[in-house]
Amino acid sequence: MMHAVQVPETGGPEVLEWVTIPRPEPGPGELLVQVEAAGLNFIDTYHRIGIYQMDMPFTLGLEGAGTIVATGADAGEFEVGQRVAWASASGSFAEFVAVPSAAAVHVPDSVSLDIAAAVMLQGMTAHYLAKDTYPLDPGEKCLIHAGAGGVGLLLIQVAKLCGAEVFATVSTDEKAVLATEAGADHVIKYTEVDFVEAVESIAGPKALDVVYDGVGAATFDKGLHLLRPRGLMALFGQASGVVDPFDLGKLARLGSLYVTRPSLFAYIAERSDLERRAADVFDWIAAGKLDVRIGARFPMSQAESAQRALEGRETTGKVLLVP
Repeated sequence: MMHAVQVPETGGPEVLEWVTIPRPEPGPGELLVQVEAAGLNFIDTYHRIGIYQMDMPFTLGLEGAGTIVATGADAGEFEVGQRVAWASASGSFAEFVAVPSAAAVHVPDSVSLDIAAAVMLQGMTAHYLAKDTYPLDPGEKCLIHAGAGGVGLLLIQVAKLCGAEVFATVSTDEKAVLATEAGADHVIKYTEVDFVEAVESIAGPKALDVVYDGVGAATFDKGLHLLRPRGLMALFGQASGVVDPFDLGKLARLGSLYVTRPSLFAYIAERSDLERRAADVFDWIAAGKLDVRIGARFPMSQAESAQRALEGRETTGKVLLVP
């Protein structure tokens, strides 16, 4: 038996239950992993709320890191005792999880398991956004919303590794300091000024090559007005709510803009892409080029409190749940 965080019905954080359930057995192509730490992400709240539908009840969580304690048939290159991390294994908010071997990557000795758990989903998200969704070139200008969040702090650093000029929005002085320390060239407190006016006062009208928007409803429409002709809006999240349907003709009127709604899982669907992105992120960490901020650790039994903090914008960096 083991403990796990289960969702018996959709709803607010109060529906989460810390329950005792049977420990999973690894099936063909699976690894049974003892979880060292699990990463909390906004997608977990979408599953809990029902934006992404799941069969009830289900164990929450997608991301984590730990040590292999058993393997199923056809587990490939993996062996008992090895350290692994993953970004897409359902049921990760538990003491043990069955991880598809196709979703797991080896964690190098130079990276701790808690850092690996903290960086898989958000680190690879920052990687695909800056390297593939809109590959940043030196001197290009980007806006990163929620610059002190888990993705934001990593994406600022990756954008600077690419040589970009980075604008970032934050809500508090504390978060402004974190975004600045991560390397943002211009930090805007959207609680005090209109972020469009602030960007334009620095760069001029329609000056940005790309907006990386993980906030959604509260920022999407205004961000379009900052893009240069044929610029790109990369809407990779919806922390403030789902963006309303809108007239596609607006993209033409604003300068033949592009809009995409990317997801990490489409960018790591091929094993080679998963390995490439994880390897780059781990290499950057080992080389001191990417600093991973763990903003809070919660006992896994307190997943309700952790999700309330995340949804209430009370967190910075990465939130981990520890069994």
